This record gives sequence, C-alpha cells and structure tokens, in this order.
Amino acid sequence: MNTVIDTIVIGGGQSGLAALHSLRERGRTAVLLEAGEQLAGSWPHYYDSLTLFSPARYSCLPGLAFGGDPEHYPHRDEVVAYLTRYARELTRDGAQIRTGARVVGVVAAAGGGFTVRLADGQRMSARSVIAATGSFARPWLPPLTGADTFTGQIRHAAGYRSPEPYAGRRVVVVGAGNSAVQIAVELAAHARVTLASRAPVRFVPQRPLGRDLHFWFRLTGFDRLPLRRTGDPVPAPVLDPGRYRRALAAGLPDRRPMFTRLTADQVEWADGTRERVDVVLLATGYRPNLDYLAGLGALDADGRPRHDRGLSTSHPGLGYLGLEWQRTPSSNTLRGVGADARHLVGRLTARLGTGRVPART
Repeated sequence: MNTVIDTIVIGGGQSGLAALHSLRERGRTAVLLEAGEQLAGSWPHYYDSLTLFSPARYSCLPGLAFGGDPEHYPHRDEVVAYLTRYARELTRDGAQIRTGARVVGVVAAAGGGFTVRLADGQRMSARSVIAATGSFARPWLPPLTGADTFTGQIRHAAGYRSPEPYAGRRVVVVGAGNSAVQIAVELAAHARVTLASRAPVRFVPQRPLGRDLHFWFRLTGFDRLPLRRTGDPVPAPVLDPGRYRRALAAGLPDRRPMFTRLTADQVEWADGTRERVDVVLLATGYRPNLDYLAGLGALDADGRPRHDRGLSTSHPGLGYLGLEWQRTPSSNTLRGVGADARHLVGRLTARLGTGRVPART
C-alpha cells in the first residue's frame, strides 16, 4: 500500500494486454492482474470449432503480427497461442503481469486514485484503473415464459463446446448472430435443430468481390467510425462464405420465429403448436463482467458501466476496454481493441493531468 502504481489493468485477455502495451508505450508504470493462470482471456473456453470471422492480417494486437498466411481465418486455439505469445513478449520487455490475482473489489482512495482488493486479501494502490475483464463470465439469459416449469435443459452457449453431447436430441438454438448460426449449423449434423429468433437472420457475404469484408471496412473507414449503441445488443449480421445460408435454406437447421412459451417438456410456437424439446440453447450474448466495481458506484442499476467511449463519467481515472460498441463497431474485437486502448490511455493521461511521460529507452 506504500507504492502507488500509475495504472492497474484488471483482466489478462485481449483488452487487458492491449491496454498494457499502450501504457508502456507512454512510459507509465502499470501492473496487469489476471484472475486465472492463463493469459488468453475467454478464448480457451469458447466452443471447439470457433473460427475468427476476420483474417489473420486484421486480427492482431499492436506490436505483434499474427503469423502464418495473413489471409487465413485463425482457429480458436491459434488465438489462444497468439495471445499467450503476446503476453510473453510483454513480459520479456519488462511488463508486470500477475496471474492468479483475482480482483474482488475496487474503492476510491481517500487521497485520490483507487484501492484494489484481491481475493487473497492483498491491497494495491493506483492512480488509475482500467477494467478489461470482458463479458464471457456473465452470459445473458433472457426471460422465457414458462422456464420455471420446463423439464428439459436450458443452457447458454457459453457452456457449449462440441455437438457430440447433443447427438440424437431435439434442440432449439435461440439467437440470430454469428455464434447462434455457427452452433446451430454444426449441431444440425448430429441432432434435430431449430434456430429460433425474433427477427430473420441477416447474412453478409464474407468475401465480396473476392476480398474479405474487413478489407472493405478498412478501405472505407467503417471500422473506425465513432458509432456507439445503447441498450441491449442487437445481433450483428452473420458473415457467411455461403455455407450458412445454404444450410438454413436446406432446413439444416430450420429457422422459425421465436417460441412464445415453455411448458413442461415442450415449446409452444407462434402458431400455437407444441413440440417436445430436450434442450434450449441460448446464444443470446453477454453483459459486462464488472461485479468488482459494484461498491464503487460506477455502474448503473443493470450493472453496466457509466462511461463515454471507455472513460468513466463518474470516477476520474477509471476506464474500460473491450465493451461492445464502446467507441466503434470493432471495439470488442482483436482488430479494434488496440485502437481503443491507445485512445483510452491518452484520455486517462490527459484527465489525470500528468502529461506524457517520456517513453522508455
């Protein structure tokens, strides 16, 4: 408690690592705290077949290329290896990273700044804090009429790994975004699957005119547009090489409007028919995982951060990284979080009135 750190970064995934890189570029003393033992965020816990929707050339953090064919679409395990390598390079360069350091609370310090409390009872002081813990640990479960009487299983896609446990079962996947469609199509080869959503699935060609969509995003500047959304997330269009549209057209899976209720072991569809279902799998997104800030008063009643493009509107020196639509459409992606990190660190430095610290030599 006698040493005051410039910045404590909470979370060792893509957002936290990008923040640490930007802080070191500005010569600020920083410590990254990661609750787990691996520095790859939520990536090791995603489903086995997950593949990025952006090519390797657009899927890297500042200072380190992804590697391999720049036009290939990296698999989940490639991303884990890349983030592990990124953390290792930061450590070799002198960055302070602590694993097994779970933050359980952040409070405002009497003399300014923050006190960060760890699960082991340790306390640390910092002039600023960057919350970069993502949202995977807080899956959103929408209210479903009759859920309390349903005898089947209701699961969130956060717990989905592979289709084998669902073989031969009747499954309804709820959602219309990329993950919902990917999982439903994969499951349809092993089970009888319906994709249920409130609105039709919107498809976007992954490679229009022979170039990946993200090439056109960069060319037009779309990824850098200062666009933000408020309220509940809206499913993004599904980036499709053609496979997913063909699968839905063939009824593998079939797509239906959202069911109206659950009852006993059945779902009731919009036309009033009922059907026995074994599993309802919710691919309905996530909410920011920021419980450790609850006592600080920085969150609204729904647990969402009060912020302006990542900078807290309630507490000087508090920032966020990795929020969906935080500053641009790509804010919570590998391709976008680096730019957000530079933006946030610059604003934090200016707000704290420290000016630019000379960079390391």
